[in-house]
Amino acid sequence: MDSTHNVTKNSQLYLDGVKVSFDGYKALRGLSLTIAPGEMRAIIGPNGAGKTTMMDVITGKTRPDEGEVLFQGTTDLTELDEADIAELGIGRKFQKPTVFESHTVRDNLVLALKSDRRTWKTLFHRLSGAENDRIDELLETVKLKDRAADLAKNLSHGQKQWLEIGMLLAQEPKLLLVDEPVAGMTDAETMETAHLLRKINETKSVIVVEHDMHFVRELGVKVTVLHEGAVLAEGSIDHVANDPRVIEVYLGR
Repeated sequence: MDSTHNVTKNSQLYLDGVKVSFDGYKALRGLSLTIAPGEMRAIIGPNGAGKTTMMDVITGKTRPDEGEVLFQGTTDLTELDEADIAELGIGRKFQKPTVFESHTVRDNLVLALKSDRRTWKTLFHRLSGAENDRIDELLETVKLKDRAADLAKNLSHGQKQWLEIGMLLAQEPKLLLVDEPVAGMTDAETMETAHLLRKINETKSVIVVEHDMHFVRELGVKVTVLHEGAVLAEGSIDHVANDPRVIEVYLGR
């Protein structure tokens, strides 16, 4: 009991025996997962493996029927709604980028800063020196400094994804959930995104849900394979890629 208690207490995110059913369909069948503080984890698996449902549970969009979901060892996420969970420091990036197309890159980041959320007020609010520095730092991180004055709609698909990651970072999350960040990207953008996520991981925990195995290999982190709503295998990319069960349900397709 003690060792389990320690794992729970010292984890950034702890899921144990999480079950979710929709109209009799079991989306998660006893999912258990532990993410350490400062860890980046890649989650892979075939369609219908439960990856999106897992993220919905972590962010409060879906309530599990059973199981524990703890953040930073003590906070029970199943008791909180989406807004509370975002406030706690869990940020989620969906697959399709949602940026304010008709605003500049810089203004997108201004709108995302952790301050007054009301759009009109934010844009007319004079930024403090510290806020301006923070925006510059974010532009630097997501490699969009030279595009700061451009409208977001003029960015490439990959750059929009980076901008959205920057907008999430502006909210100072402790844990970032990123859904298929490199879908539709060029090879160069994919490599750049791996580099960006590794940089972010220096100060934050990150969960990346992805299909692109080359990208996962580039991240060089522990991989969890989901299948039918539970963990099928876990370990390095080479370890899971050579697991006969993983090959059968996922890689062999």
